[in-house]
Amino acid sequence: MSTVARSDDANVSLPEERGIPLNILRHDSEAKDGKAVRFADPNIGQAMENANMKHAVKENEGNRPFKENDASSDYSGGDDSLETRASIKRLEFKRTRANSYRRSLQYIDDTPDSQAEEDIDAFSPQTVGKLVSGSVRISEAKLKEREESRDDDKEEGELAVPGGGGKSRRRYRSRSLSQSSTDSYSTYSSYTGSSSDEDEQSPREKSQKTSKGSTDFCVKNISQAAFGRREIEIAEQEMPGIIALRKRAMDDKPLKGAKIVGCTHINAQTAVLIETLVELGATVRWSACNIFSTQNEVAAALAEAGHPVFAWRGESEEDFWWCIDKCINAENWQPNMILDDGGDATHLMLKKYPAMFKMIKGICEESVTGVHRLYQLSKAGKLTVPAMNVNDSVTKTMFDNLYSCRESIIDSLKRATDVMFGGKQVVVCGYGEVGKGCCQALKGLGCTVYVTEIDPVCALQGCMDGFRVVKLSEVIRQVDILVTATGNKNVVTRDHMDKMKNGAIVCNMGHSNTEIDVESLNTPELVHENRLERKSELNSLRTPDLTWEKVRSQVDHILWPDGKRIILLAEGRLVNLSCSSVPSFVVSITSCTQALALIELFNAPAGRYKSDVYLLPKKMDEYVASLHLPTFDAHLTELSDEQAKYMGLNKAGPFKPNYYRY
Repeated sequence: MSTVARSDDANVSLPEERGIPLNILRHDSEAKDGKAVRFADPNIGQAMENANMKHAVKENEGNRPFKENDASSDYSGGDDSLETRASIKRLEFKRTRANSYRRSLQYIDDTPDSQAEEDIDAFSPQTVGKLVSGSVRISEAKLKEREESRDDDKEEGELAVPGGGGKSRRRYRSRSLSQSSTDSYSTYSSYTGSSSDEDEQSPREKSQKTSKGSTDFCVKNISQAAFGRREIEIAEQEMPGIIALRKRAMDDKPLKGAKIVGCTHINAQTAVLIETLVELGATVRWSACNIFSTQNEVAAALAEAGHPVFAWRGESEEDFWWCIDKCINAENWQPNMILDDGGDATHLMLKKYPAMFKMIKGICEESVTGVHRLYQLSKAGKLTVPAMNVNDSVTKTMFDNLYSCRESIIDSLKRATDVMFGGKQVVVCGYGEVGKGCCQALKGLGCTVYVTEIDPVCALQGCMDGFRVVKLSEVIRQVDILVTATGNKNVVTRDHMDKMKNGAIVCNMGHSNTEIDVESLNTPELVHENRLERKSELNSLRTPDLTWEKVRSQVDHILWPDGKRIILLAEGRLVNLSCSSVPSFVVSITSCTQALALIELFNAPAGRYKSDVYLLPKKMDEYVASLHLPTFDAHLTELSDEQAKYMGLNKAGPFKPNYYRY
């Protein structure tokens, strides 16, 4: 195994100040008018005052003995009787109906518009109950009658209402078509997809242009750019570190001349990183590292802003590699930096464009899988450029892997399955940083959690944290939820899934889609739908005894011949970015780490870094952390000269040696 070279001696210029006063998040509150609310109609006001006075009198007389014909308990007449309250409701109903009759479902009835005023005039106290309960309800028979009488060419949202001697048409707006729904293209819709994700033509077959006429992109629908821009703006509010870095360095343009090929998840948080790199002087071309994690509207927003993006949700395997190739090989484009998540861009460039790969000045890799590939290349002598291992930096390991996964695993399972966690038996394969975060979250919600491990140190940590360390075969028959987080392959096999109970949930929290042996579950139908990765390898893996049922986007039921079914999420791919999202604040930490690694590699003088894999310098880790402390109003204690001398430290850091484990 190659020795990990370190770059702590690199001359990294950092600001002397320890605190960073940021005024990014502002919560301005407006003073509200304290005027008393008055009724526009004096009759309503007078009636309400009478009713309140009567109510007060009754409270004072609450202890008086009840008499059969007591006038105070008579509700048949009087200004404060049910008649009075009905008249109040009548006036309110008139105003509501006059202002919003045609755009409100609250008072839809079976009467034509011509009789609307008659209905109001004929309003009586006996209808108060109907009105309070929501309005006159439409029976199923009448709904059926309306369906039969509906014209084929009528507009969507039009309702034929029979009544009297003729018909009138009333337009209504359902919740799914409301203005608020169409104006807020929600993030949730991105995570769960929509019915149109699969029935539209491939983006590669579309001819799309940005508002400026550019065609150098390939996204699902460029018209969604406005929605994506809102997503990015929201993410920026929760990413103080990367925004602070952008503001501090944008004048110096430390990445001027950098041509970066990016292959990462494309979501609102990544978009903030991409636009930060551009603000720092870089030119970028971007593709997705996962076929299910792309937010289509965010990809559209980036393309509209002039950044060449080639990604959409639900890519085929062929589309996946085509998109990466479009980022690498373009006219008048010679990349000199790679920002990778999983090693796919590095792998394709090295294999298909070896001459171009030699021109690369540095690689930044942020995943376990990608780092493993880099070490393999280094060991084999095929790595001809320096690479920065961001995944094993302190800030990335602790915050992105531990704290982020601790929150996103619950969000993913809830969104995809609506499962109740209390009392469930869960097995988490792998007790690294990702596995630790998953176990903590699941245990906190009342699950009985088991852990599988190959490393005795991690296994001992699991035992000390209160988890039972087992072999998967020992508990596979009784678990309700199975989560993989190892980075390995075939951790969960067909034999394991054959033994699982009916209704068990299977998902993966690792980067690669190889941990769950999904290929052994695939049927000819899925091969026909082009939803598989390597069709050339599937001829011997078809299993016609299993049936796949697509429940919703990223959720499949796999049915066994005996009727048993298991729930597979995201087809075994990264579940937290396929079925939900990750916290923007955590991505801010990771993004800062990646940006600083790119700046360091791009500006490093010749000879500082050799063709090897390096860890991020400790100073950079501490600097990234310092960028985020002001968000919590945290104040660091400073060493005195005597204390610094006693500890043998520089007052500005780094404060821990390279071998220190946080």
